[in-house]
Amino acid sequence: MPSITRDQVHVPADVPAAAREAYIDNYLKATRSTGRLMLFACDQKIEHLNEDFFGDDISAEDNEPEHLFRIGSQGVCGVLAGQRGLIAQYAADYPEINYLVKMNSKTHLIRTSATDPSKHQDDPYSPQLYDIQTVLDLRDNGVNAVGIGYTIYLGSEYESTMMQEAGQLIADAHSLGLIAVLWIYPRGKAVVDEKDANLIAGAAGAALCLGADFVKVNPPKGDATETSAQKIVQASKASGRTGLVCAGGSTVAADVFLTQLWEQIHIGGAKGNATGRNIHQRPLAEAVRLTKAISAITLADWSVEEALAVFNGEKDYSL
Repeated sequence: MPSITRDQVHVPADVPAAAREAYIDNYLKATRSTGRLMLFACDQKIEHLNEDFFGDDISAEDNEPEHLFRIGSQGVCGVLAGQRGLIAQYAADYPEINYLVKMNSKTHLIRTSATDPSKHQDDPYSPQLYDIQTVLDLRDNGVNAVGIGYTIYLGSEYESTMMQEAGQLIADAHSLGLIAVLWIYPRGKAVVDEKDANLIAGAAGAALCLGADFVKVNPPKGDATETSAQKIVQASKASGRTGLVCAGGSTVAADVFLTQLWEQIHIGGAKGNATGRNIHQRPLAEAVRLTKAISAITLADWSVEEALAVFNGEKDYSL
């Protein structure tokens, strides 16, 4: 099992001396003292409205928002990421969870298709919803807030605004000892291929330059010469000391998902994962087992076969 000690945590130079120990505490909490991030993404209630929480092949439990917190409490994850209001409504009942506050969001109603210009309504812009003080207010009220998150749509005509907001928020977070995670997705009418490996590597490098501790990207498309995991190598190297994690995407069979995750880490060099729908669209017991299976690979270097045994209830995993 990979593990790091306090003196092995790389503390960025923009973290002041007074906040250094808090930063190390939060980094170790978020990564479960491994240096890898298992991020349970729960920000889709704005991003995708209720489409990710109700419908065919989605557990009826998922329509109730507290399902997310039950999973986070009973399962194994590094952080639960969600908007400030969502966390504020439930965190007092689930104080043991590490929370990452998502600082911006938008819905999917404004169409941003690059492949079909006739369907393109506007380039995506995800506005900052609140400032860093609201995260401190949560923390002062007993919420275990360890960091912030922000989404940038690279290539959007509004990218400069999002980059400016993200850059300032990361500086503010580090000044207070909080970690920062960027979601970066190339998107907009200027972007021809959102899954292009070179473009995703560019997004990873942009996250490094903005000072993020981790960056969440979509895995690139594989082709006849290289698999998706092999193509991730370019991005994981381009991100430097910013740990690269891959988005989980829509729900797929557990064996397929866990195999992809293992390859992203052990072939692609990813430093973890960021998974939402693949977890929360399942019934509670199954979702909890999947968090443990994901964490067994991400945090403990277990094999796909061992992780599948955890998911199938044949083996247990706990920190």
